[in-house]
Order: sequence, then C-alpha cells, then structure tokens
Amino acid sequence: MNKAEKSEVVASVANKLKDATGLYLLSYHGITVEEVNELRREFRQANIEYRVVKNTLAKLAIDQINRFEKAKEYLVGMTGLAITKEDPVVPAKIIKKFREKYNKLDLKACYVETSFYDGSKLDELASFPSKPEIMAGIIGGIQSPISGLILSINAVVRELVSILDAYVKKRQNN
Repeated sequence: MNKAEKSEVVASVANKLKDATGLYLLSYHGITVEEVNELRREFRQANIEYRVVKNTLAKLAIDQINRFEKAKEYLVGMTGLAITKEDPVVPAKIIKKFREKYNKLDLKACYVETSFYDGSKLDELASFPSKPEIMAGIIGGIQSPISGLILSINAVVRELVSILDAYVKKRQNN
C-alpha cells in the first residue's frame, strides 16, 4: 500500500468516526471467512460499518478527529472496527449473539456515545435497551396516564348517564 492509499484509508476511517455514536474494537482471531461474512451481513442490516484496517492507520484516523483516544491502546493484533452512526447499543447485541453462536469474536473495547468501556462490559452493553425500545417505553409511559384519565372520564360519564336514566324512569313512573 503506497502513501496515497494509506492517506485515503485514514481519511475514510476518520470521516466515518467523526459522526459515529458507537465504535467497537473487535478481535477477530480464528474466525472463518463464512463467519466473518455472516457478521458483516448482520452489521450491514443494522447500518453498522465493519472494517479491518491496519492499527497504525486507525490510530492516525483517531488522531485526526480528536475522539476515541482511549481506543488507541487497544489497537494491537488483529482488530476489526464496527462503527455506527445510529443506535450505539446495537453492535453490542450483534457481537454478543455472534459470540454465543460461534464462541469467537472478542470485544477489546468500545465507545458508546462518549462513554468508554473495556471488553468485559459486553454483556452489560448488550442488555441496554436500544433507542426504539427506549422510545416505546417513553411513549407507553406517556400514554398510560392519558388512557387512565380517559377511562376515568368515561366511567364518570357512564355513571352520570345511568343516574339520569334512573331519574327519568322514576319521574315517568310517578
């Protein structure tokens, strides 16, 4: 790889990282081609970019954007980068599922938004709710009091109608 190609790779990785909400550093040692293709497919379906880049070029990209500084010390050995601009928890869920299926793929470290985690936190991260799950919980929390209020109002109206109905019947009988 010549100097121009290296510069192009660094610029490309830096461009991906500058807007990233999540960065996962993975050790892919021992993974077969079929398995890595399956992993890439899962990542692609979730709009997550997975790249294998030389560690020195990844470090230069990190230096260029001035983010994810702690990740540089984990850029040793065979390292794959999973980069997301959307939900930063989804890569952890995919990695955990893949790891449980094949007992391969180690998380070295990651950033979720601005928080840094080492690889031992994979299970915790994978258990975090995703953005859609959080939004559904918020909407459900908002709807619950409103629907309770509507049910209460309906009950009062029904009670009022039955009282008025009983009053009308009593007046008609007299």
